[in-house]
Amino acid sequence: MISAMVLLNTERGRVNEVAERLAELAGITEVFSVAGRHDLVAILRVKDNEELADLVTRHMLLIPGITKSETLIAFKVFSKHDLERMFAIGAEK
Repeated sequence: MISAMVLLNTERGRVNEVAERLAELAGITEVFSVAGRHDLVAILRVKDNEELADLVTRHMLLIPGITKSETLIAFKVFSKHDLERMFAIGAEK
């Protein structure tokens, strides 16, 4: 499983609208509105790099209101939760 975070900036006044649209996309597990340089952080968990590329370039960035994005791909996950196992339920290998 590939985990990634996408830092997003939106047009003024469109944060909630963009967040709701992002949260509807398969592969995006959470969307956070945040304070600081970015407006939103989307957490992506997908099967492979090809699915990640498709989600970011063919689906996410076509949502109106996004002005800028930066994608961070996780090398390793350090967590109290076994995220790999949680998201593998029902997944074919």
